[in-house]
Parts: sequence; C-alpha cells; structure tokens
Amino acid sequence: MASAAEQLASNLNFAAFAKAEDLKKRIWFTLGALFVYRLGTYIPLPGINPDAFAQAFQQQSGGVLGMFNMFAGGAVERMAIFALGIMPYISASIIMQLMTSVIPTLEALKKEGEQGRKIINQYTRYGTVLLALVQSYGIAVGLQGGNNIVTNPGLFFQISTVITLTGGTMFLMWLGEQITARGIGNGISLIIFAGIVAGMPAAISGTLELSRTGALSTGLVLAIMVLAVVVIAIIVFVERAQRRLLIQYPKRQVGNRMFQGDTSHLPLKLNTAGVIPPIFASSLLLLPATLAGFSNTQNLPSWASSILTALGHGQPIYMFLYGAMIVFFAFFYTAIVFNPKDTADQLKKHSGFIPGYRPGERTAEYIDYVLTRITVVGAVYLVAVCLLPEYLIAATGVPFYLGGTSLLIVVSVTLDTVAQIQGHLIAHQYEGLIKKSKLRGGKRGR
Repeated sequence: MASAAEQLASNLNFAAFAKAEDLKKRIWFTLGALFVYRLGTYIPLPGINPDAFAQAFQQQSGGVLGMFNMFAGGAVERMAIFALGIMPYISASIIMQLMTSVIPTLEALKKEGEQGRKIINQYTRYGTVLLALVQSYGIAVGLQGGNNIVTNPGLFFQISTVITLTGGTMFLMWLGEQITARGIGNGISLIIFAGIVAGMPAAISGTLELSRTGALSTGLVLAIMVLAVVVIAIIVFVERAQRRLLIQYPKRQVGNRMFQGDTSHLPLKLNTAGVIPPIFASSLLLLPATLAGFSNTQNLPSWASSILTALGHGQPIYMFLYGAMIVFFAFFYTAIVFNPKDTADQLKKHSGFIPGYRPGERTAEYIDYVLTRITVVGAVYLVAVCLLPEYLIAATGVPFYLGGTSLLIVVSVTLDTVAQIQGHLIAHQYEGLIKKSKLRGGKRGR
C-alpha cells in the first residue's frame, strides 16, 4: 500500500489535476472566499475621519497595531469592518485549549470524540463573540479619544462600531469554517495567510525603493533576498521534520491461524507549538509601548520611559525577552496540545507498545522525555528564525512584513495546503483505479 501511494504521488501532474473536478471546485471556492475577505478589508468603518486616523496609526504602527495590521491584511490601517480580523477566534481557541487541560468537564468532552468536539467548538464561538465585543468596545472608546478621528462621537458611534467589528469577526469565522469544509486547507490559517501575502508586494517594493534612493545598498538588498530564501528553506525543513517512535502490536490469533504483529510509528513534530510562541511573545512585548502611545508619554515617570526605550525594536533587552518568551511558550503550548499520558493510554488500549518500555506510565515517561528533547530543538529554531529577521529590521529598516513570524506563517500554511491538494489528487487517482477495476470485473462477468 505504501509503495502504491508513493508511486501515485510521484505520478501527480497537471493532467491528473485537470481531471479532478471536485478539487478544482474546492480551489475556486477557496479563492472566491479569500476574494470576499480581501474586499471587506477595504470597506471603511462608518463615522471615521480617514486622514486623522491614518496620522494616528502612523504614530502607533510600530506597536501591537502594526502586528495586528499585518495579520488583518491592512484592515487596521484602513479601519475597515474586518479590522479585528480573526484574532479573537484564535485567542478564544487557545483559551479553550487551556481550559480543557484544567477543567475536568471540558477534558471529558474532548475525549468523547466528534460530538464532544462540536460542543467545544460551540463554546469557542461564544468566547469569540465575547472577546470581539470587548475588543471592539475598546477600539470605539480609543477612536473617540483620538484627535478628530471620529466625526460624530457618542453612544451611537460606540454601538455601531461594536456591532460592525464584532459582525466582521463572526463573518470571518464563518468564512473560515466554510473554506475548511468546502475548500482546500485550513480556512482560518488561509485568511491570515492571505492578509500577510497581500502586504508583501508593498513591503518588497518599499525595500526596492530604499535601494533605488540609496538608503539601502544593492549588496544589502541582495543579502536580504538570500537570507529570506535561506530562512524559508530552514522553515520548510524543520516544519516537515519528525521524530518517529516505533510502535509494535503483538501477534494475534484468529481461529487456527496466527497473524504476525504489525508495526507503525508515532510521529512527533519537531515544532509542535507551531507559530503560537512568536505571536504570543511579540504581542506581550509590544503591548506596553502601544498602551503608552495612547496616553501622554510626557507625563510618564523617568523609570517608565527607560523601560519603554529598552523594550523598543532591536534593543538588547527586547531581543533577550523576545527569545526567552518564545522558548517559554514553545514548551507551554506543547504541553497543552500534546499529552503523553493520553497517548500512552491510547496505545495501551489498542495493545500497542514501544519496544523496551512497559505500557502505561513507563511509556508516557519515555514519550515525555523524547518530546522535551525535540521541543528544545524546536524552540531554538523558533528563536533563530524570529530573532535574525528582527535584528535585520532594526539594523536596516526593512519593512515589518519580512519578519520571521510572517515568513513562518506563510510557509507553514503553504506546506499544509499543498499537502491537502496532493491528498485530494491521490484520492482521486485511487478512485479512478477502483472504477477501472470494477469495469474490468464487470466485463469479465459478462
């Protein structure tokens, strides 16, 4: 079976793609949904003075707003109806994952299978609405506190802003679920991916413009391009890297026949935490500077100003804290999404075992030991990928879109989407082989 699958995968070509009608429909649906999303990032929020807001955003673009604007595809910069983006849903999902680890009722729901996951997903939607309401109200109050940003401030503006921004987030959540069900790839990830990619042409053209005006040397621009290619290659290699633990199943007897025990592998990803650690770390580090930017920085005490200066982009303390937080969240989130004890219990339930280790507690300890070791490598990889471009940004003024987090998201989502396309093509070719075999069988029967 494995050799047949490899042969089919090697024979994938455009002819096979042309025959896969269902796959083409899924791709067209995905592209149409992403077009609707991009269209919404240009529909402005009612009651906003665009010029005044653009000036205020320019002053805060180096903080959390700049990062959120990247994830929202420029919707924050234009204060569009999708300005909140899909981040409330991601935050609610992470909070729900944390709660399933500490609340026994939710943990029991998680183990119930599909029905339990549906209930947890519904709780996640409720959490998304709550977070979106709180964040949109904070945005409405913050906009009213700006200098002539809101044309008619008051209760009506606050209500309309809360309804519009919350509705935009809920629509994006629904759109992401539709892409997952009827399109290709993970819908939520593709929405973030589309937002980041949409801003990359402007970032690249800005870098080339700096080279044309002499602000950046041609050699430095070429070095940036080479570095980007190297970082992408490293991301592709590490995101596909796995540590496979050998799993054996005992011999079984059916009637008078004895069947040989099967073997399989338990794959452990080198980077189990994904892109969550750098997102969390950068959000927490940029939050103080953003909050200070909305207040009067002249009234801040000297110690607070010194802290804000030390937490600026490219500063040694910022780099150290950024790396330390990435390492912390890499271990923390890995512990949440992967439970060695549950995995060991599932293996024991299906009579599987790791050679040399007794089923149950000893197997869980061994899996935890291996997972901890590879998480160290994964955390070092995340720190290197995120800090190297961060240093480049601080030293040369390269646009924020070329940061390590954005490259990590783009490459990871691309790999996942390509893998799903290949899976659909392989399934389509298998169906074709089955139909041919049935036709041949029918002709022989006649």
